[in-house]
Amino acid sequence: MKKHVVIACAAISLLCACQKQTFRYSVDKFYDLEILRYDVPAFDELTLQQKTLVYYLSEAALWGRDILYDQNGRYNLRIRRTLENLYLNYPYDKNTEEFAAFERYLKRVWFSNGIHHHYSEDKFLPEFSQEWFEAACAKAGIVYEKEILPVMFDPEVMPKRMTQQDGVDLVLGSAGNYYGEGVTQAEAEAWYNAHKDNSEEPLWIGLNSQLVKNENGEIVERVYKVGGLYSEALEHVVYWLRKAYDVAENDAQRAAIAKMIEFNKTGDLKAFNEYCIAWVKDLNSRVDYVNGFTETYSDPLGITGTWESMVNFKDLEATKRTQLISDNAQWFEDNSPTDTLYKKEEVKGVTAKVITVAMLAGDCYPATPIGINLPNASWIRKEYGSKSVTIDNLMHAYNEVAKGNGFNEEFMIDDAIRELYNEYGAMCGDLHTDLHECVGHGSGKLMPGVGKDALKEHASTIEEARADLFGLYYLADPKLVELGLLPNMDACKAGYYQQMMNGAMTQLVRIEPGKDIEEAHMRNRQLIANWVLDHVAPTAPEVAIIERDGKHFLQINDYQGLRRLYGKLLAEIQRITSEGDYPAAKEIVEKYAVKVNPELHKEVLERYAKLNLAPYKGFVNPVYTPVCDRNGNITDVKIDFTEGYVEQHLRYSRDYSPLPSIN
Repeated sequence: MKKHVVIACAAISLLCACQKQTFRYSVDKFYDLEILRYDVPAFDELTLQQKTLVYYLSEAALWGRDILYDQNGRYNLRIRRTLENLYLNYPYDKNTEEFAAFERYLKRVWFSNGIHHHYSEDKFLPEFSQEWFEAACAKAGIVYEKEILPVMFDPEVMPKRMTQQDGVDLVLGSAGNYYGEGVTQAEAEAWYNAHKDNSEEPLWIGLNSQLVKNENGEIVERVYKVGGLYSEALEHVVYWLRKAYDVAENDAQRAAIAKMIEFNKTGDLKAFNEYCIAWVKDLNSRVDYVNGFTETYSDPLGITGTWESMVNFKDLEATKRTQLISDNAQWFEDNSPTDTLYKKEEVKGVTAKVITVAMLAGDCYPATPIGINLPNASWIRKEYGSKSVTIDNLMHAYNEVAKGNGFNEEFMIDDAIRELYNEYGAMCGDLHTDLHECVGHGSGKLMPGVGKDALKEHASTIEEARADLFGLYYLADPKLVELGLLPNMDACKAGYYQQMMNGAMTQLVRIEPGKDIEEAHMRNRQLIANWVLDHVAPTAPEVAIIERDGKHFLQINDYQGLRRLYGKLLAEIQRITSEGDYPAAKEIVEKYAVKVNPELHKEVLERYAKLNLAPYKGFVNPVYTPVCDRNGNITDVKIDFTEGYVEQHLRYSRDYSPLPSIN
């Protein structure tokens, strides 16, 4: 589970401040998207063994790219390859509006790893006509399957990558390729229920497979593995993981990599559990990674994992902050406002660190999380613990391009709040991320007999709300001042204001007029804000949205009162989670998280449009090149930051695209 905000620690901020005059963060901008670069501070300080390990793990990461495209939609690889072929072989003048529109569409497909918006889930349509596209392909001699045309151009065909709309068959209504054609939600849920593992160490049934109908109409699995579905890509992943194994830093890291290799080769979910346990136990390696089928947000039933990878190494100085939180995990659990019945008696193995990302891939690229807590299996968290990370260098890039963009001046209520945020906002962003990832996701326990899929399609929203509320509740706790993580109790006000403003108002810039909120993290944030606004004291509201000079602003009147409301909601969300109370989850999500106030939405969009900002940002990766001696031995690994957005994606499609167009 993931996605939060982290700001650079003092040491890295100082280093990057020295570099920012020459390091160009902004790369490209189109539609609602901006492409950035991220620096990789301290890479040159790694040992040769560690640099080589980063290089091998990065190669393993990049070979999974095609998998995510195919998971996001069965036509995506066909469409991407046709578009790229036309881009490279376009026979006319490229200095035309039609070609410019075509190029923007291709850039958007790259950003979303398919033809649906990476966040809203809606299909985006080309600004060029079908007639133009067909004529251009014909002139260029490009042969393609005609069935991609309605998928690209007809707004009624596959309109949503994933739908969470109430009353709709979530499987048939989603374009994601986690289920074969004709498989219904009822059939998929019946299959999962029939194969559920209720043991004390359950296998994550469905994590690495596609459910399809065989020739007899029976539901069967196509397992992601070497020799199975996505074999052509996974063979390359295994090759580079084996090379990473040879240069691993220690036996614990080798054990984890070996289990990941076994899982990719066999598809055996027991091997995946063993990998997760071995990975959690690897505490001393500086270089680390995520690789494989991990998060389940994109599956409408929340079962199957999307391919992702993130190669990173520990920021030794900044990790002291997160380790302090981790060391006090039991205190946070014991003092939570949740019912004692739902608390862990013993919090095990919450390992927290700040990392520097070295490579992003799959569902972490170009858009990326900035905080991660894994593994996702509750029983492994309970018995073996988890790893929690906040990602320093990505947030530094975000902050560099956000300076002076006018957003705070437009949406924050007054100068006092803006000054508070300028002084403490980054610090609160750090701490809320740390609390969310380090102790929020790892807190609480399920009651006996409650499975990971009890909350069904609402599981991700409820889980993210639970971790967010845990972080918000403790952000205003004197314990943080006692630990030296906050300088004073006023500092937390910056975090409270930003979180409430975002959940109630400003995140709406990411939603098209008339649309509901579908993405789990956005639902979580609006759920919290709307629930709080609905439960304030009637005569002296702790927080409110007020109108001033024709504009609406968030106003917080009682910060400790707001904290009490966060605690009350946290207690209920934890109860829903622990008891697997699906009706209550469905009710609270549908009441507070889904629908948008159309008048407020219109106003926010108009105000935001005047700032000329892109609400979504993503990254290009650095390029790693090994330096070898005459015997082929690596003597160094060089890093380069000059590759552009178009050049990178064309190279990836040329060099890391082993899957057939139809899988």
